[in-house]
Amino acid sequence: MSFMQPSPVKYACSCGILNPINKLFFCRHCPKLRCGYCVCTEIESHFCSNCLENIPSSEARHKKNCCANCFDCPCCQHTLSARAATVPVVRKSEETKEGESKESPAAAATPPATASSKPSAIPTTKKIYYLSCLSCRWTTRDVGIPDQGVASGTWPENECLYQARFNTLVDYYQSIVLQEKQEKLEFMRRKAPKQHKFPSLTDRTGLTVSLIRRQIGWHEKSIPKAKAISIPPAEATADVGGLPDDIFTEPLNLRNITTIAQRHGQPGDEPTAVSNLYPQRRSLWIKRSLRCRQCEHNLIKPEYHPTSIKYRIQLFASYHVPEVLMVRCEQPLQPGKANAILLKLSNPTMYDMTIRILSGLPPEEALISPEAFQQACKIKEEVVTSSPLVRGIGLTLSRQNSTREVKREVEDVSNAEIVPLESEFVLSQRDDSKEFDEDVQLPTEEPKFIVWRKGNKVLIRLQFTPADELPPSTDVMLGFFMQYTYVNTVSNASDKKEPTTHALHSRIFINAGAIEKAN
Repeated sequence: MSFMQPSPVKYACSCGILNPINKLFFCRHCPKLRCGYCVCTEIESHFCSNCLENIPSSEARHKKNCCANCFDCPCCQHTLSARAATVPVVRKSEETKEGESKESPAAAATPPATASSKPSAIPTTKKIYYLSCLSCRWTTRDVGIPDQGVASGTWPENECLYQARFNTLVDYYQSIVLQEKQEKLEFMRRKAPKQHKFPSLTDRTGLTVSLIRRQIGWHEKSIPKAKAISIPPAEATADVGGLPDDIFTEPLNLRNITTIAQRHGQPGDEPTAVSNLYPQRRSLWIKRSLRCRQCEHNLIKPEYHPTSIKYRIQLFASYHVPEVLMVRCEQPLQPGKANAILLKLSNPTMYDMTIRILSGLPPEEALISPEAFQQACKIKEEVVTSSPLVRGIGLTLSRQNSTREVKREVEDVSNAEIVPLESEFVLSQRDDSKEFDEDVQLPTEEPKFIVWRKGNKVLIRLQFTPADELPPSTDVMLGFFMQYTYVNTVSNASDKKEPTTHALHSRIFINAGAIEKAN
């Protein structure tokens, strides 16, 4: 199957949404599959993708989430590079400087130097810097921006026409937010219950704080109010600027007119001419972590350094759930005709898995299979304490979930009936060294539905029958439950450090192909 094509095998998330396994996560504390809607995103760090500088969140907010040293080309949005150039500069000689510093009557009476004397200036060169795009060859000299003396110079920015009004509105609303926050804190302080009968000296003597402040001569303590700023309201106008005079007389050159992307790059003025484009500061990138909405444990947590692409925590579903791949169908698909499909299953964990293929989800009491499956699956309810205080008292409480998980029924999109496998089978643990092992495996007695086995991979044959009323060119969808054992090395209880084995199930849907037309 090509990388660009959608996967025909999809897993049902705990919320009922179908996704391929490479877009799902696995929470070891729940333990359940999680999709992008079952997790919440948190920003770990801000950094510049060009200079790889880590920027704190407060500084990034102050800089409007832009890098102070890197710029983007306003024409093609590539990164601008600082280019150096040399210009001749006339520097005065030392003799001339000494002569100018000494002011005496004798020096004033000296006649001017003749043409045969030494020159009073020495020609030198000076480095100057400008920004240039290596992709479209745009430079800051094209728009008349002066060159700088250093590579990281203070390049001028094109300010918005409404920047002053915007800053005034920001200051006004910040003062209102601060006032509301202080009023809320004062209200909560007054509403909070007192810890004992006489919390302060003023209550014992019957005097209030305001009366004491008046006797001492202090001013009344009051909450600062928002500054009275007179901001004129914005008025809508129907006046629209006219077209230029030469629009119907001069030929139109599209190279001098900005595109939609270039105008959106400068939303302040949205220039129509290329000569009015200014370099834009490069936007910052972020590293984000994903957290389970139900138990609030981290599922994805990257490294802090921007040059590192590794993860500190990576709970992808492909690392914990058996991966199912579709190989092929044995016969052309016909409605009402029995067929078989070959599926390849692989075990990504370091423990053996016992797998069963079921046509329907069994009830809660029958979720564990008979004796062989019961020995491999030891499901025990984990009980944790909510706080150290409760743990010290000796009470035992179950985990309090931060978000209540509402179970949503998965829409049954299958239109074929499968034949469940007669028994369970074992997937060996993952061992990378076996991939290069040339030893021939000894023949063992396998169930009839197993075609071949190698390492942690197995190929099985699953029989199914499409529905009778399916018209031609209709996709055949197979739906079944896969029950597997999972060894969880993370325990919620502090006194229990041994790994526990759980019996989990996942609902899988496979697009087997389209019904062929009858000859």
